[in-house]
Amino acid sequence: MNNINIPTELLRTLIAVVDLRSFTKASQSLGVTQPAVSAQIKRLQGLLGSELLDKSAPGVTLTPAGEVVVGYARQLLSINDQILDLSGPSGGVQPIRIGMTGDFAVAALSRALACFRASHPEARFAFRRANVDVLQRALRQAEVDLVIAVSADGATDAYRYWSEGLVWAQGAAFKLLPSVSVPLVCYGDECVFNRIAMEALNHAGLRSEVIYCGSSIAGLHAAVGAGLGVMALPRSHLDLPDLVACEDARLPRLPEVSCGVYLREGSDRELMERIAQAIADTLNPPTVSNPRMSGGAQTIVAASRAG
Repeated sequence: MNNINIPTELLRTLIAVVDLRSFTKASQSLGVTQPAVSAQIKRLQGLLGSELLDKSAPGVTLTPAGEVVVGYARQLLSINDQILDLSGPSGGVQPIRIGMTGDFAVAALSRALACFRASHPEARFAFRRANVDVLQRALRQAEVDLVIAVSADGATDAYRYWSEGLVWAQGAAFKLLPSVSVPLVCYGDECVFNRIAMEALNHAGLRSEVIYCGSSIAGLHAAVGAGLGVMALPRSHLDLPDLVACEDARLPRLPEVSCGVYLREGSDRELMERIAQAIADTLNPPTVSNPRMSGGAQTIVAASRAG
């Protein structure tokens, strides 16, 4: 190869395909057609003279060369975006990049950031929603500054963490019929709330069926409120209109989940801690704090996808 410049849009397409694990989802995310995504991947492979995706493996699987290219591509795109930020209207102030595994807490999060910005008017925010595996990698590679996630396995390595009980949420008119599968409303298989619900039902010997699978809390709320099914939710979310706790004795008791706010290493620690504190105090009063949180402890994401 002689003097080849790789267009950044080809690298962005590759990252989208890998992170979303789907050509279809990548095309939707990028606002282009699926054939266009395929053509860009083919063009990138032609420029590099190497296959990046393993066609013999199921789904989206990288070849060894693809793994190396993706690693460099993330670094290159991160630097590219930082350069663009310097010429933005904010006068060189880079946005604080926040990763979330779901949008259940988006309203409370917005209130927390609004309060924070009242004392830090220069602050800018950029949000990224993805599954936990993507956000884990993004935090390690300094592509996000802060991650909010939920785990079924504990979150004691977070800057701030707390526990919250899950309950079965239903619409006021919903009735669980005997001798039928429990109708579920959920984000999908990767949703930690849904995984916990399915495990509890299986352990109790109850059959279940996903009736409605959505991608936003607004749609899920509407589906549950309309009586399509039940959904496992943190107890604090029962303040949403039209939702009540399901008291049917046939449904098994649900466990608690751990919620955490995680910070990347090497970030502006003092500023990030202030934001993390504001977010945690808004999402949940400070009842359980990481004893290491003021000692500059290393923080690593170890959470599952929150709905």
